[in-house]
Amino acid sequence: MTKQKVTIIDTGVANLSSVLFAMNRLDADCIISAKESDIRNADKLILPGVGSAVAAMASIRERHLDDLIVNSHQPLLGICLGMQMLAGFSEESMSQGTEAVKCLGIVDGGVRLMKVPGLVLPHMGWDQVEHDGSCPLFKDIPSGSYFYYVHSYALDVTGHTVATTTYGQTFSAVVNRNNFFGTQFHPEKSGPIGHKLLKNFLDL
Repeated sequence: MTKQKVTIIDTGVANLSSVLFAMNRLDADCIISAKESDIRNADKLILPGVGSAVAAMASIRERHLDDLIVNSHQPLLGICLGMQMLAGFSEESMSQGTEAVKCLGIVDGGVRLMKVPGLVLPHMGWDQVEHDGSCPLFKDIPSGSYFYYVHSYALDVTGHTVATTTYGQTFSAVVNRNNFFGTQFHPEKSGPIGHKLLKNFLDL
């Protein structure tokens, strides 16, 4: 069986090693690259991210990756900040007194600071993900399964939301529009259940 060619898109602002290790465990032919040819020729794309949406979007635009990502045709998985960058905008920059940062606009909604009265931010640790089974990423994964989170900002629940988690508020845990998928949690840090979700992604 031919190995899946996976390109982890190098945005220049993320620690990509844990995603790379997860792909290697799944026996994918995986590279980290920002080269146009590596992105166009991949069977699957992963857009990971940690840190600031402002810095990540600036780096994506500086590397001329924005149009390349938006116009990609193969399955693409955004993870954590990578998922948030699929949205229309992020209010993360407003904490520094600037306007919301424009994101890729692939899925509906905006990313906002979570409102979690009586709870702490960041939302960190294992939490349940509820889904209706319609998304192929959840093949053989029961609704209510636990995945690992680290975030303080979350995407609105929109028409592209296919799974949710509730932590003070209900937010998008997974989104899907056409060939674009996103997980707010970290499947690469979510043990066997996360491994299964990543395998489902490779099997698309």
